[in-house]
Amino acid sequence: MKSVGVVVLTLNAEKHLVRCLNPIMQSSLSPKILVVDSSSRDQTRSLAYSLGVEVLSIPQATFNHGKTRELARKHLGTDLVVMLTPDAYAVNPQVLEKLVEPIIQGKASIAYARQIPHEGADFFESFPRYYNYPVRSEIRSIADRRRYGSYTFFCSDSCAAYLNSALDEIKGFRSVLLGEDTLATAQLLKIGHKIAYVAEAEVRHSHRYSLRQEFCRYFDTGLMRKKYENILNCAEDDQLRGNHYATCMLKQLYQEKPLLLPYALMHIGAKWAGYRLGQASINAPLWWKKALSSQKYYWKKITTS
Repeated sequence: MKSVGVVVLTLNAEKHLVRCLNPIMQSSLSPKILVVDSSSRDQTRSLAYSLGVEVLSIPQATFNHGKTRELARKHLGTDLVVMLTPDAYAVNPQVLEKLVEPIIQGKASIAYARQIPHEGADFFESFPRYYNYPVRSEIRSIADRRRYGSYTFFCSDSCAAYLNSALDEIKGFRSVLLGEDTLATAQLLKIGHKIAYVAEAEVRHSHRYSLRQEFCRYFDTGLMRKKYENILNCAEDDQLRGNHYATCMLKQLYQEKPLLLPYALMHIGAKWAGYRLGQASINAPLWWKKALSSQKYYWKKITTS
């Protein structure tokens, strides 16, 4: 039986930790659980200790979406590693078993869970989950690139599992602004690995962002995808998928909640503007990137290094 490790990255996650970890701790796989905490100011660390899981504390200034996950998976040293965010709640204790099944069976080297909205989530929290996480499972390879476009490499480390030996082949997760999951998936598929979307493994995970937050998040996404365009080759595909997303959202709102259409147009516009400006800012000065980014600490670290 392959050993399974679970990495949970935390920052002031006290209110999430019990609901996140309880189903994982009940798994029949008996996973090794590692909480990597970025200098929380609440009771996250003490709560994690009380739950009996291992805790690794790092300075918040050193956190990086790729580098920190790489540190954690090497620390665990298990055959499989599951990346989990504390605000992703497994719907039952069998989620972990279902998630890793395609990897254990040798059908894929990556697997990610279906995300459904948190209870009480509004339309703008819920729609992206239903759009990006359909009800049917599938396995994708690089041969599906023509059919799926940029979605071929879609993955979310809010709840995703990896075969560690496969990650070793690409020298692990890179130090990135964001999108370490998509980048690793693209690298792995291009050398012959496959990714499984496991709809039967469900976690509740959604966010409500302001228009400014959406703009900043998509500014970062545009930057990342421009920087690694030689690996992702996704600019045209991103535009096609973005157009389809917007069309589906507006159509559903027109049919169900037409009064929300004006806000929806602003919502879509904020994302589009952020993404396009991010792509255009690849060679912009650091102060500009920091001003528009959702992750100020990332640029501060670069400025001081």
